[in-house]
Amino acid sequence: MVADPFWSAVAPSLAVGAGLSLLLERLLQPPVLPFWRRPAAALAIHLGLWLLLFACLLLVLRRPVFAASALLAGMLFLVLVSNAKYHSLREPFIFQDFEYFSDAFRHPRLYLPFLGAGRAVLAVLALAGAVYAGLAMEDSVLVALSVDQVLRGSAMLVLAAITLLWWGARQKLAVTCQAAADLARLGLLAAMWRYGEEELRPGQQRWPYDDALASSVTAATGEPAHLVVVQSESFFDPRRPFAGIRSDVLREFDALQAEALCSGQVEVSAWGANTVRTEFAFLSGLSGDALGVHRFNPYRRLARQGVATVASFLQHCGYRTVCVHPYSASFYDRHKVYPGLGFDEFIDIRSFAGAARSGPYVSDLAVAEKVCALLRSASRQPLFVFVITMENHGPLHLEKVLPGDVERFHSTPPAPGCNDLTIYLRHLSNADRMAGMLRAGLEVLPGRGGLCWFGDHVPIMPEVYRTLGQPGGQTDYFVWRKDGGKERPGTRRDLKVEDLGRVFLQEVGLLSTQSLPSSSARASTLC
Repeated sequence: MVADPFWSAVAPSLAVGAGLSLLLERLLQPPVLPFWRRPAAALAIHLGLWLLLFACLLLVLRRPVFAASALLAGMLFLVLVSNAKYHSLREPFIFQDFEYFSDAFRHPRLYLPFLGAGRAVLAVLALAGAVYAGLAMEDSVLVALSVDQVLRGSAMLVLAAITLLWWGARQKLAVTCQAAADLARLGLLAAMWRYGEEELRPGQQRWPYDDALASSVTAATGEPAHLVVVQSESFFDPRRPFAGIRSDVLREFDALQAEALCSGQVEVSAWGANTVRTEFAFLSGLSGDALGVHRFNPYRRLARQGVATVASFLQHCGYRTVCVHPYSASFYDRHKVYPGLGFDEFIDIRSFAGAARSGPYVSDLAVAEKVCALLRSASRQPLFVFVITMENHGPLHLEKVLPGDVERFHSTPPAPGCNDLTIYLRHLSNADRMAGMLRAGLEVLPGRGGLCWFGDHVPIMPEVYRTLGQPGGQTDYFVWRKDGGKERPGTRRDLKVEDLGRVFLQEVGLLSTQSLPSSSARASTLC
């Protein structure tokens, strides 16, 4: 047969590489099932993807060992990235994370430090080994084969790959959209394939705030209130899980909670990072369960169709809606997504030229000054400001404990290896001061005002958690209204973040309790 020389040339590299790719998955955390215990469709998808990528690389590189080695190096890199992500965020690498590779070049400080020097060196060595194996130890297949033989053989590989992928896709492997569980059951390549398929499914067609927009607005009597919502980066009360932190670290926050209409812990949609999950849940009123695979990054596809949100509801009520985020507006493509979410204006890092920084990012106090300036310059049209802070983003381990920090923030010295906690508390104290500044800014204005504050997720501090224990994923919130505390005592009320926007609007008198049901009363799922 014409193809026999082709198979003799490529079969060893193809078979050994495919086998090693399955073995590489055994390095993943959390551990995955061995391939013989996975569904047959998952194995078909894995091998189909391997064959397809091998065929493509073979046509480019013309060296089967090089092609297989390069694929294995790439897969090793994905395994290392996945393990680093799981170490920091309790979640493995998924299909939706591929776009972060380009973000890592544009915003390297947000990503690369979490990979770690050891993993980075190992990935570079694997790539260098693949290049050496391919170029120094192997001749091109065109030395022994004709171009026609290579093309025909490669076409057969592609056809086999497509057949395997077609059959695997037809089985419609179930996914739970719990990334760790799906990875463990399906393996890395099959899980990514299924998440990619799920993302292409039609999205949510009706949103919770559609009902509020269609209903009559129950507005409070008198002049509408200026409203500020702060999604504070990595904000939670660390005094709950960790002993030895000075009680006055959150002095302003404690005072606001005491005066708040309601306050407590809020169950958020992310751990350690992925701010947009919590952000979108607050704005849209939809839980992660309702979003299905879009929960991992709702701004990739789902939100681009336009979504009824807290902001669009307030637009409907006559508000001017503004987002303030002291970072690049293109991060997560917010500059493209936010107009469809109901925002009139996006104030990003360009408006903070020369602003004070705390660590590498614009300080929370500078952001508070910007918001207070917006409030002071507001016209008779009521203003809604949604703030996404950055100061406490981290990586915390790249910063240093400053002289006096331990004494300022700890009542007893922290355990060895807990420097990240001290650095976190320094930034947290600035967030606390920001909350006090915003309350003061609303109080000096004539008329009514409301402030909602919550954290997007707990911070990334793996060494601290190993030493002191891991906290729950809940953050803290309050809903405060100007003079609200004088009307009735506040209540302790733990919430889910997708319900917090509805509660805020109800507490400031802009939404009746009938206009929008709680998340527990909304049953719709995409996964």
